[in-house]
Amino acid sequence: MAIKLNDSRLAPFVGKNEVQEMTALVKCAHDLIENKEGAGSDFTGFINLPRDYDREEFEDIKKTAEKIRSDSDVLVVIGIGGSYLGARSAIECVKGIFHNDLNLEDPQIYYVGNNMSADYVNDILALCEGKEVSLNVISKSGTTAEPAIAFRIFRKMLEEKYGKEEAAKRIYCTTDKSRGALRATCEKNGYKTFVIPDDVGGRYSSFTPVGLLPMAVAGMDIDAVMSGAFDAMKDFSVCDLEKNAAYRYAAIRNILYNKGKTIEMYTSYDPRFTSLNEWLKQLYGESEGKDQKGIFPASVVNSTDLHSLGQYIQEGRRDMFESVIHVAKVQNDITIPDDDAESGDGMFFLDSRKLSFVNEKAYQGTVLAHTDGGVPSLSIEMPEINEYEYGYLIYFFEKACAISGYLLGVNPFNQPGVEGYKNNMYALLGKPGYEDLAKELEARIDK
Repeated sequence: MAIKLNDSRLAPFVGKNEVQEMTALVKCAHDLIENKEGAGSDFTGFINLPRDYDREEFEDIKKTAEKIRSDSDVLVVIGIGGSYLGARSAIECVKGIFHNDLNLEDPQIYYVGNNMSADYVNDILALCEGKEVSLNVISKSGTTAEPAIAFRIFRKMLEEKYGKEEAAKRIYCTTDKSRGALRATCEKNGYKTFVIPDDVGGRYSSFTPVGLLPMAVAGMDIDAVMSGAFDAMKDFSVCDLEKNAAYRYAAIRNILYNKGKTIEMYTSYDPRFTSLNEWLKQLYGESEGKDQKGIFPASVVNSTDLHSLGQYIQEGRRDMFESVIHVAKVQNDITIPDDDAESGDGMFFLDSRKLSFVNEKAYQGTVLAHTDGGVPSLSIEMPEINEYEYGYLIYFFEKACAISGYLLGVNPFNQPGVEGYKNNMYALLGKPGYEDLAKELEARIDK
């Protein structure tokens, strides 16, 4: 396997027998997925996607990406939640968080439609000034407020810059195959389109055009991404807690949850994983947080957060466990200079050490301290960061999330709670059909 689950430090918290005693429940969850008999089974298309994806569309993605790379300085990705987090996490993990500044041969990639901050949108518009720009609009329906509004703004910018006909050649839409407002807009204006499969939900869509087109525009090898996902699909298809790390991870999460560990702290030791942490929070928060159940997903990036949240993790409420994404090999290391200037910083014992060595010892020391402090710690160990390993890692988390949701007794593929804020917002904005709700809400606000 490309990654390994290190659960060797769980002995004080979870007995070996407890994991094995989850076998029957895990088998039940496995069968629900394989036989498409579980809640939300219409959205389990991601399970075999690395094998069954549309090859013709995949080649079209690569050709389209090359066109964008040849005629655009900037690609603006418009989407919210799973419509942008998968691609952003991939690009920042593999290409680095400073890829826009360091990879000048690649288009700069910016993300809008994930908030409604006027200042944020104006900043992105400013970054597009004087540059050749293309848009990738990602939405199943085209009616989600944040991306729909952003699309209006950036389409207007594009049409004013190029004219309507030429702007249409720079707008690429990833949407439903045949339905929805965005699909109708594409057909009316002749925009290039890619398809979000009917049986794949947004937060599970990294291996569809939702994630693959921005990855390819950023210069990532999407063949390697899919190769990693395919190998993970094979490795995590066997229903054996000793051999299947994804299933074992799901089982351990639920054992800890049932012991009162209701918060999972996703931890990394490289800022490149910041957006991946956000994707994980969406994947698990939206999949498990329902029916008054669920493990609350949080995240830190160390050693930065050891000087803030680290205090709480070490000595706060004992209601959490941590899952560390640990990378064995860095891409480019740095040797710490000898202190020839005698600065007096007291760090003479680090002369000529590699920075990765120091980071590794920070990881090891922190995990031991947290374990001693009553925080169970798991490590998802990656040999290195590249496209193949990224594809493998994402599939690991997706499959584990599906199993974990069924173990928890919820539908891991819907998100009914998301509609609550939408309905209230639309009512307060005056959307037709929401008049009664608007009156009720306004009365409550006045109080």
